[in-house]
Amino acid sequence: MSQSRTYQVRTYGCQMNVHDSERLSGLLEDAGFARAAEDTTADIVVFNTCAVRENADNRLYGNLGHLRPVKDRNPGMQIAVGGCLAQKDRGEIVRRAPWVDVVFGTHNIGSLPALLERSRIEKEAQVEIAESLEHFPSTLPSRRESAYAAWVSISVGCNNTCTFCIVPSLRGKEKDRRPGDVLAEVRALVEEGVTEVTLLGQNVNAYGSEFGDRQAFSKLLRACGEVEGLERVRFTSPHPRDFTDDVIEAMAETPNVMPQLHMPLQSGSSKVLKDMRRSYRQERFLNIVEKVRASLPHAAISTDIIVGFPGETEEDFQETLHVVREARFSQAFTFQYSKRPGTPAATMDGEVPADVVKDRYQRLVDLQDQISLEENRKIVGREVELLVAESQGRKSDERRRLSGRAPDNRLVHFSLAEGDEEPRPGDTVTVEVTYAAPHHLVADSGVRALRRTRAGDAWDARNGRPVQQSAPDVLLGMPAIGKPAEEPAAPAGGCCSID
Repeated sequence: MSQSRTYQVRTYGCQMNVHDSERLSGLLEDAGFARAAEDTTADIVVFNTCAVRENADNRLYGNLGHLRPVKDRNPGMQIAVGGCLAQKDRGEIVRRAPWVDVVFGTHNIGSLPALLERSRIEKEAQVEIAESLEHFPSTLPSRRESAYAAWVSISVGCNNTCTFCIVPSLRGKEKDRRPGDVLAEVRALVEEGVTEVTLLGQNVNAYGSEFGDRQAFSKLLRACGEVEGLERVRFTSPHPRDFTDDVIEAMAETPNVMPQLHMPLQSGSSKVLKDMRRSYRQERFLNIVEKVRASLPHAAISTDIIVGFPGETEEDFQETLHVVREARFSQAFTFQYSKRPGTPAATMDGEVPADVVKDRYQRLVDLQDQISLEENRKIVGREVELLVAESQGRKSDERRRLSGRAPDNRLVHFSLAEGDEEPRPGDTVTVEVTYAAPHHLVADSGVRALRRTRAGDAWDARNGRPVQQSAPDVLLGMPAIGKPAEEPAAPAGGCCSID
């Protein structure tokens, strides 16, 4: 293949897809392709698709339609479609969009370079959908999107049977990596400069079920705590059914495991949860929240909620509002129920009228925004340490405003005072929160302390800047007395997705 050929990967869906796209990019670069520059036409365009939303196929075919005239003008261009929708629709994609060159499934992303070459030589579409996982994706090369934070997949697939979710039929049964393999990847990432990792799994805390260790996940969290240089550990998304006391203890007792929990509720009604086949009830969920708050008083707990599931009554919806009031989530990713073709819920009776769903959705959003604002206001006046982010959230050139994530994952926009040294993405800063909004915080009194890190050095190296070895903490201004404590982050897990 020519070294000059370029590629672009377009990603839809959850963090699992985002991480898979890092692998796809790594595979293509390993095969000799280069990432296409912005505003240029790539020689290869890869769609990594999601099948969670009812209109996912319309979105894909609309985008493919827009590319057809582009490809007509560029005969050497190739288009590939992978991910969950490819796994579901298979040959239907080529039938509806015959200008597509390659279709590959969730289990065989490693085949992409070979399929592209075969299609180029044979001048016909290649469709390859494996029925089970060939190789764990983490064995494949990767082009990480961040120099300082990384996804680490510990399992793929799902053993649950939620009636609204098509993911298990597309991702397959849960497959777990061995703990030694996970930790080897974590250590390698830290050696490269990464200081934050997020452990990924469709139901991440079910980890170990394949090799029969019910405490494997809590052991893994503790083991991550022993990796020198690893400052922040997160995980997403845990299932309430598998959330055990040993996990809470590991979170509380492992300093680099962040005080943050994203745990999907989906509904506060035990009746609706039963219809969803969620295997826990309202009391169980609130009990977990209570235990987490007892062990980690400053933890930020976020969730996913679906409104308008078939058969949901106003009384059921009031139960959801009750849980929201009791749990006091820092954030909730709320969704109006949409049919997922191929799921049991798609054929259930009791469809909730669209206007009722819309009204309930708005009431839920209003309540959660109120609670998020109240919880965020409690942090005003506190000092927090932020991991400085790259191109995240809003910025203000006039105030030299940057963004970062607090240990509890809250998004904080901060400004630099006159004379403050500008931090790099991956560095950490200590700031005092001065203002709260429902989805973000603001710190406009300057930076109290800047810590230049190996992660910042890694960011410099990636961006072709001279790398200066990180020095000890740099103090800026007078330290203040206080205790540590958006656009919302991506929905976490396999049952809800980013559109």
